[in-house]
Amino acid sequence: MTVVIAIDAGTTGVRSRAVFADGSKSISSYREFTQHFPQPGWVEHDALEIWQAVLATLQEVAQQITQTITAIGITNQRETIVAWNKQTGEPYGNAIVWQDRRTADRCVELAEYLPLVRQQTGLVLDPYFSGTKIEWLLANREIRQDDDLCIGTIDSWLIWNLTGSKSFVTDCTNASRTMLFDITELCWSEELTKLLGVQPKFLPEVRASSSDFGVTVQHGSVPAGISISGVAGDQHAALFGQACFDAGSTKNTYGTGSFVLMNVGTTLPSTN
Repeated sequence: MTVVIAIDAGTTGVRSRAVFADGSKSISSYREFTQHFPQPGWVEHDALEIWQAVLATLQEVAQQITQTITAIGITNQRETIVAWNKQTGEPYGNAIVWQDRRTADRCVELAEYLPLVRQQTGLVLDPYFSGTKIEWLLANREIRQDDDLCIGTIDSWLIWNLTGSKSFVTDCTNASRTMLFDITELCWSEELTKLLGVQPKFLPEVRASSSDFGVTVQHGSVPAGISISGVAGDQHAALFGQACFDAGSTKNTYGTGSFVLMNVGTTLPSTN
């Protein structure tokens, strides 16, 4: 019988759930992790703690399964950013979380670039998104900007660890929330990465949400060779999880925040 595992790496905790093809049962494990508030308006997570929580839940689920695990899918808190060294696997300090407002003043300074941001990313200038968080990290932490630097959202961090550092990738939904991704050309924006001082070589390869993101190496009871076949930011994933398959269908998810998303179909709407 086919078994797939979904990893939900949220803002306050992570869950791994195995789903059996015949719908007869599912197996789930959950862990919370620490929220860090070093200053008013700042929110951080320990990326290693998130990885250990994911690994613990995966192992608890995997050890209860006798069938072959066909695939893993990942959904994750969006915009939260991690920088790490690909040789050591160590993060350069805590991840900066999507709720963090430390770059609010910088976004005001960038106001003249709002038309460019809207045109290329569909977003507004706001510290919610990853771009100014990355700029802040590079300016304020001791980070060597060399070929060993990786900067990514939580999905990239988890895939990199699950694959034994072999895959440094993300999907379009997560990339689209960085304020660095051109949603028309489907690539990192040359103008916006230059504006924020982020070299694209430090960013992950962007793939479609349903793609080959690599295969696992063995992690205890989690076997090697499981394909990571689907990745999507949590609210994008929820749109389809709530069956919004047709243009115009809309959902509102209440979690750590409230998130309204609409399926706009296959035509890119006006930036206004």
